[in-house]
Amino acid sequence: MIECDRVAGTHLNAEGREVDTWYSAKNKAFGANVQFLAAPDGTPLWVSDAEPGSVPDITAARMHCLPALYKAAADSLPTLTDAGYQGAGIGNHHPFKKPRGSSHLQLHPDTRTYNAPLRDVRALGERAAAELKERWRTLKHITLSPNRIDAIAKAALVLNNA
Repeated sequence: MIECDRVAGTHLNAEGREVDTWYSAKNKAFGANVQFLAAPDGTPLWVSDAEPGSVPDITAARMHCLPALYKAAADSLPTLTDAGYQGAGIGNHHPFKKPRGSSHLQLHPDTRTYNAPLRDVRALGERAAAELKERWRTLKHITLSPNRIDAIAKAALVLNNA
């Protein structure tokens, strides 16, 4: 999520309610959803086009990167993703979340054992997102049109890897 100033624009959500297009209820902020891929060592490799903040991560991933990741999975190259990609399909390994409404329950020990190394290794991927957003302060909050966010994110990626 790359935050930006509030922008006018509404659409009907899946429930038929009118919502702000650039508002992310998950992050409680206005901005754009940008997906990224990182190397196993945490080096950022690719960023997607920006989608409005109201677009869920899994939807943005299906639009921009999952088809390529399915090809990689067919070639025996798995992908580690965050828990928001649950149900993303072949080759995507993610930690399992607790079911809704069961915050007081513990996950099964086998599931916790599966989640632990995934979370540890995924920390390197999160480092890539942090590297881009912390090194390039313009990605923390953009005051330009949100339609320019993808160009700014891609420029930051090129400069970061130069």
